[in-house]
Amino acid sequence: MAKHLVTLIPGDGIGPEITRATVSVVEASGVDIEWEVIKAGQSVIEQYNTPLPDYVIDSIKKNKVALKGPLTTPIGTGFRSVNVGLRKALNLYANIRPIKTLPGNGARYEDVDLVVIRENMEDLYAGIEFEKGTAKTRELIETIEKLGEASIKDDAGISIKPISVSGSERIVRFAFEYAQKHKRSKVSAIHKANIMKHTDGLFLEVSRDVAKKYPDIAFDDKIVDATCMSLVLNPHNFDVLVLPNLYGDIVSDLCAGLIGGLGLAPGANIGDEYALFEPVHGTAPSHAGKNEANPSAQILSAVMMLEHLGEFEAAAKIYDALRLVLSKGEQVTYDIKRTLTGSTDGAVSTSDFGQAIIEAMGA
Repeated sequence: MAKHLVTLIPGDGIGPEITRATVSVVEASGVDIEWEVIKAGQSVIEQYNTPLPDYVIDSIKKNKVALKGPLTTPIGTGFRSVNVGLRKALNLYANIRPIKTLPGNGARYEDVDLVVIRENMEDLYAGIEFEKGTAKTRELIETIEKLGEASIKDDAGISIKPISVSGSERIVRFAFEYAQKHKRSKVSAIHKANIMKHTDGLFLEVSRDVAKKYPDIAFDDKIVDATCMSLVLNPHNFDVLVLPNLYGDIVSDLCAGLIGGLGLAPGANIGDEYALFEPVHGTAPSHAGKNEANPSAQILSAVMMLEHLGEFEAAAKIYDALRLVLSKGEQVTYDIKRTLTGSTDGAVSTSDFGQAIIEAMGA
């Protein structure tokens, strides 16, 4: 059995607790992993004046694979986002979010099984912004007006939405390759090309061109707002969705709601050289340090990581054990217990939930 060296970033808030439970589960699966524990986020800002010191990037570049807990993103001001910073530094252009029904989720649907693939590097999340009232912003407004494109108010902040042929080709091709590898039957390109004809329109045009190279995979395209309605009405009509950055962020959270919430939604950020696995949910600071948070999304992210490493037997063992524990509903965290019974009585801690999965693997 090969030994794997993996960067481990515990994260902020509930991150360290769910990460500890996840590590115990992964190690109990029998896979041989050596963890290089690296701190990032709020806990290092005072020392390094940034939540993302260079040593974090260096570690992931060395090990090629990382498992990360949730990290705090400031709202409105401050450092843009540790997650965005990691994706840019490592060129993690593809965000993968499997959406699959698990027992005990309390969702309105059964047997949901789809995958959201989001472009990570372009669109409004590229971070090209101009602050209200600055000289650069005034110059940009004047340039746009001189070109006769629009009249923009002087007190406006501006974000630029770049979508390229090369970036679109890369993510759409990734979606089709993913569909082939995982025996999926259809890819849907999601866009707003009816309004944004030179950005989303380009994404749609490229998607149609790439689709022709994969005749064994069905293809369609849908406008993003209609997609949101259709997902709520009948999520079973979807298989693999590929989207530009902002739509992918929004739609993936909507899809998490179809299966019970972000606490059950894993994620991965993949590039040509590096891979970073993380839960979709946030840091939940009000639950931090209480050993009560549900680690399912972090554990499922680790399952994705093991599959990436070729450890399919260990990944399947953990996934099946997690499903078994959730289906029994006896040793589950407060959120699952409340969903199942309407009460949190009898809920177990984060660490005990992890132990229940380990015992289920043994059984």
